[in-house]
Amino acid sequence: MAQEGRSVTAKTSAPRRLSADDWAQAALDALAAGGLAAVAVEPIAKRLGTTKGSFYWHFKDRAALIDAALARWEQRSTDDVIAEIGVETDPAERLHRLFAHVIDYAATGRIELALLASADQAAVAATLRRVADRRIEYIAELLRELGLTAAQARTRAVVAVSIYHGFNQLARVSPDALPSTDAQRRTLVDTAFQSLLPPKRR
Repeated sequence: MAQEGRSVTAKTSAPRRLSADDWAQAALDALAAGGLAAVAVEPIAKRLGTTKGSFYWHFKDRAALIDAALARWEQRSTDDVIAEIGVETDPAERLHRLFAHVIDYAATGRIELALLASADQAAVAATLRRVADRRIEYIAELLRELGLTAAQARTRAVVAVSIYHGFNQLARVSPDALPSTDAQRRTLVDTAFQSLLPPKRR
């Protein structure tokens, strides 16, 4: 249930003033490539084609950059996805689109795995917890709209989020196990989707 966001790379043309958001996205790119330890000011500044002065214009220190990167990831991986899916009026269709998004993301998304590897860090742990709770809450809401009781919806929402994490992990340890064609992907999406619906909607 996540979006990596655009990458920020150095420009070969006239330099432009970098924003705090540019730095936060570059930090996420570094995190995806090398884990939390890769979020270091000097290498990121070099990659952006700028100096540490640009960094200190926006951030007090590395911890502040990490906080900004985590906030950006949280927004893009939860609220932005929910808003995109929310254009559908049918809760079943929203749930189906959500699974399609999740399975597509699982093959390429690396930020979440990098964050999970650093879950012993307080800021990372708090962010991961909020994101997981928000995802479970949203899926449970859809399932309640489809006729499940609150308890049933909560249980199946936890299963759904667990499926997502399983896909994400599987893409790293055994990528060939995931679908490689559109038809296979549709079958996997349909199977995961149907497993959550109440009997009358299957």
